[in-house]
Amino acid sequence: MTVLSTERLTLTPVAVADMDDLTALWADETFTRHIMGRGLSEEEVWFRLLRDVGHWQVKGYGNWSIRETATGAYVGSVGVLDYRREMTPPFDAPELGWGVAPAFQGRSMAREALQAALAWTDQHRSEPRTVCMISPDNAASIRLAERVGYRPYGHADYKGSIVTLFERRKGGLVEAVGGAADRTRGAG
Repeated sequence: MTVLSTERLTLTPVAVADMDDLTALWADETFTRHIMGRGLSEEEVWFRLLRDVGHWQVKGYGNWSIRETATGAYVGSVGVLDYRREMTPPFDAPELGWGVAPAFQGRSMAREALQAALAWTDQHRSEPRTVCMISPDNAASIRLAERVGYRPYGHADYKGSIVTLFERRKGGLVEAVGGAADRTRGAG
């Protein structure tokens, strides 16, 4: 499976060994407030982890765990996803998703990881665009999406919440940050 590296980060496919870090992250309501509005239980995190491990097995892509290369500290996740979300309009392209623990926010780590994932996607996926959805209240994620080339194209009701839908054309703007997104290793 594909491992990505940037100047400061190592991205590895989500694995069972990430469970403790994922449980701590998803229980943090500061982290989840714009995603689902509540922390998750260990059981819910376990099902998410199984979904993500299976995603790699079935699709050949999925969520990467983001870690600081120098310390091994768990930073968050970024991924290329096909979650078959039930919403109108439905996604018709691979979805990009990301989240960084509050302790690492404001340090451009989410951008660095997202740029690496987008560079991989542009190189290894044939679809002409990717999409994402963001809560209209999540200004930081909207700014990040726009910095890497995403533009709004609509809104959807997803599980009772209105989200803004964004799209990015393949090869779209990916701002360089310290060599991010230019080094990959492993199978594609």
